[in-house]
Amino acid sequence: MAVAQIFVDADACPVKDEVLRVAERHGLVTTFVANFGLRPSRDPMVRNIMVPQGADAADDWIVEQVGANDLVVTSDIPLASRALKKGAVVLGPTGKPFTEQSIGMALAMRELNQHLRETGESKGYNAGFTAKDRANFLQAFDAAVQRAKRL
Repeated sequence: MAVAQIFVDADACPVKDEVLRVAERHGLVTTFVANFGLRPSRDPMVRNIMVPQGADAADDWIVEQVGANDLVVTSDIPLASRALKKGAVVLGPTGKPFTEQSIGMALAMRELNQHLRETGESKGYNAGFTAKDRANFLQAFDAAVQRAKRL
């Protein structure tokens, strides 16, 4: 079973170019899904899907489309959980995979951090995205594509 597609939760995704490089090398269709701000592409292997404004519109569209063995790139933990349930391979933009074994802890930490922000005990600053994060993603994403193509 070959990798059918790559889906990217594209709002604020810092690794779009890296996704395209890997997808092109492997001949895979890539679908960017966002509420706004997608640049048109002449590449027939690249699809841009604009969804209506709304908290989970892009997530819902991806979950409706994604299937087993597809790849999803997102930093959205609830979306990662939903995609995993559909059998997708899910990576965050730093290259960290979301797995059935890790998603429960990721969801719990997200809830805890949200609570700490709401109570004022945390300012909720995220670490900056670094060149090392980009390199880690590129390596992990290419490896995930290669593994998925062998299935």
